[in-house]
Amino acid sequence: MAFIHDVLEQPSYGWKDADGNLSKPSNSQVLKEFLSRLNIVKSKKNWLSFMSWAMVATLGVFFYLFLFEYFSLQGLIIAFVYSMIVMGTHGTIWYHRYCTHGAYKFSNNFWRFFTQNLTLKIIPEEIYAISHHVHHALSDQPGDPYNAQGGFLYCFLADANHQPVNRNMSEKDYCRCLTLMKHTGVTTNTYAQYQKWGSIANPFHTILGVIANWAFWFAVFYLLGGMALACAIFGAAGFWAVGVRTFNYEGHGKGEDKRREGIDHNYKDMSVNQLWPGYVAGEWHNNHHLFPKSARSGFKPHQVDMAFVYIKFMHMIGAVSSYKDSKAQFIKEYVTPFVAVEPVPVFCPVTGKQIFATK
Repeated sequence: MAFIHDVLEQPSYGWKDADGNLSKPSNSQVLKEFLSRLNIVKSKKNWLSFMSWAMVATLGVFFYLFLFEYFSLQGLIIAFVYSMIVMGTHGTIWYHRYCTHGAYKFSNNFWRFFTQNLTLKIIPEEIYAISHHVHHALSDQPGDPYNAQGGFLYCFLADANHQPVNRNMSEKDYCRCLTLMKHTGVTTNTYAQYQKWGSIANPFHTILGVIANWAFWFAVFYLLGGMALACAIFGAAGFWAVGVRTFNYEGHGKGEDKRREGIDHNYKDMSVNQLWPGYVAGEWHNNHHLFPKSARSGFKPHQVDMAFVYIKFMHMIGAVSSYKDSKAQFIKEYVTPFVAVEPVPVFCPVTGKQIFATK
């Protein structure tokens, strides 16, 4: 467990207090840490967090232009669908189920690149994947990078404050990080480069990849609908980039136990199933914590899982070579034992009446 506890850069206020419980910083402490983590003048090792929020700020300009220069009802509908469904589902497909959990495998690198760039690139894979391994290992415990018990701001600014990798790893631990990232196709630093830049991802290739991705999609949307469409979709992506940072606070009950009997079957942490993230992004979070390596988390009939629909379709056309599906195991362990037994009519020879008995 030492690797999991030490793989992320500990914030200045620490993971634990003097009693070994979760260290709960004030909002001012969280904001101070956030500004420190974005300060590239102070340290070039802050480049990844700075880039991540610089992208959000840039997309905010497009959001402003859409609202005050190019607003239309049609554009609003497109923006809603793109931010809520397209970006949300892609986040589940790529960052969550593939980059972190390896729930499915691509047939070749082309389909991996295709899936990676299906939408605007906003979140660096390194920031998401490594910290999410820690989240599952230490869920709702001190060290969980987005522990909801730390408060809303603790979770909202976690990508800068709690999710970057430890900048002082040994070469052995750095190699373990590379093993967690190698299937994603991200161009990584050598150990010497890591010591210089404080990241797994290579700065040059990462920045170049974002520029190429944004240029491609801007050209596509501009050709399809001019500046109005481009601003609507780029602005929507910025809206999603802000909104997605609130998910784990909500998805773990805002720091309270909001699990419901018969709906949330995992009682090892505070994760809950929610209808909205489930329908728009395939993120049935409590189910996912039960079976994190499953390519499907919508196990019950009403739990629509569009992320799995994409993975299943890609498997049908040969783009995905294999995937893991834990639905049958979920049904066996959490549904079948609790299904009401159907009564059947039985003739009672003593009373001469028909009664109902269970099978």
